Amino acid sequence: MLIRLLLIAIAATALAQTESFSAIGLSALPLAILMGITYGNVAKPASSGRDAAVLAFSQQKLLRLGIILFGFNLSFQQIAAVGYQAILLDMIVITVVLSMGIFVGIRLFGLPREIAILTSVGSAVCGAAAIMATEPVIRAKEQDVTVAVATVVLFGTLAMFSYPVIYSFVGMESSLFGIYIGSTVHEVAQAVAAGQSIGGEAMQNAVVAKLIRVMLLAPVVIVLGSLYFQRAAGSSERRPVPIPWFVFGFIATAALNSVLTLPTIVLEALQLASQLSLAIAMAALGIKTRWATIRQAGIKPLALSLVLFVMLMVGGYGLNVLFYG
Repeated sequence: MLIRLLLIAIAATALAQTESFSAIGLSALPLAILMGITYGNVAKPASSGRDAAVLAFSQQKLLRLGIILFGFNLSFQQIAAVGYQAILLDMIVITVVLSMGIFVGIRLFGLPREIAILTSVGSAVCGAAAIMATEPVIRAKEQDVTVAVATVVLFGTLAMFSYPVIYSFVGMESSLFGIYIGSTVHEVAQAVAAGQSIGGEAMQNAVVAKLIRVMLLAPVVIVLGSLYFQRAAGSSERRPVPIPWFVFGFIATAALNSVLTLPTIVLEALQLASQLSLAIAMAALGIKTRWATIRQAGIKPLALSLVLFVMLMVGGYGLNVLFYG
């Protein structure tokens, strides 16, 4: 099973690098889960025994390893380059989108708490990676993760195609529009693709603003874990607060990348290891997911993602105009 997972992860990573998929901002993670779902529903591997143990190991240990190594994708110098305004802007975007998403999802749409949280954190922070990082902290079900990833990827892709059109109608400089992209588009790959479509300084600023949101994943996961486990849903019994140690590892690797000048080949190898680890974890999740489970979720998760998509695009634009004029 591990060999099959690795092959899926390699295939997803390779496909994500091709011109066709990079042009639409489809990264290795959603490709891996889609390929995993397809394989799992066709082959239907055993749900117990050695295969099940490998799938569990991949979803737990390799996921955490991938998040830790993901820190080598950013540095504190990149964050400082765009100034405190971008940091404050991203903090406001994440706080508003996350809190409103959870409220709307649970109170208005009646979604399970876990789906509302995962969909909101995926939209607010950094797509599939944020969803996967949050899943063990709130102990969400596998089908909840799959549904959240699917809806977030859908609207993230839609956003990526929409921003170049918006740029043609607004009188914003390309450098500032890049910050708007990075502070509101769901996934890093989608921010890169949208920034490339604009040209100029848009892509660089889009990536940096997006990486600030990635860096904020650490405190977001810690706060969510603390709030979620302070009180069980529908119960007055207090639960112990989980400590997501892997998030501290993520901060440590980002700090290490900030103070050390690693050889390019070493840095690229670490980034590839992170990508493959996360892709294997996504493939394992996909293999254990059945199409019927996704259909049972209904249209409400899609509606929540639509609300968050509009909130990011419209509210994010207003905040960018407020901050940068």
